[in-house]
Amino acid sequence: MEPTTKLDARFSDPNATPTHWAQAREQLERAETYWLATVRADGRPHVTTLLAVWQDDAIYFCTGAEEQKARNLESNRNCALTTGASALHEGLDLVVEGAAEHVTDPAKLKSLAAAWESKYGSVWHFDVGDGVFTHPQGGEALVFEVRPAKVLGFRKGEYSQTSWRFPQ
Repeated sequence: MEPTTKLDARFSDPNATPTHWAQAREQLERAETYWLATVRADGRPHVTTLLAVWQDDAIYFCTGAEEQKARNLESNRNCALTTGASALHEGLDLVVEGAAEHVTDPAKLKSLAAAWESKYGSVWHFDVGDGVFTHPQGGEALVFEVRPAKVLGFRKGEYSQTSWRFPQ
């Protein structure tokens, strides 16, 4: 899935070029931690760090059903996931905007469980239960998929802001 790429000259060096989607996608695959922003039922924001995997042109995360982010997504599926470096003069920060969809398909969950363990090690081993991840030591986690509607990239050093828009 190839997005439409656009450089925003207002927030870019005069000679900047757009960041290639392949570079952004690779960083989304490699990143170890992400920040998830959701909206509470009363409109207040909620932001938390979590682990995620990029697979099949989407980003996936999991959470307990009782956690605030899961409760927020019940009433408003719109969210943003961010990752990047906290350095000022180097790196690429990314913001993925989209709507979170609850994943319940057993084959998809099995594939995602393997991806989690491959990326994060055996401590992040999940089995697949009835529409959820289960952990061998107990507990269940809902899994969510976010297909990007838009991704923003902020390249530092050679400062540029690139946006990628995806067909819906």
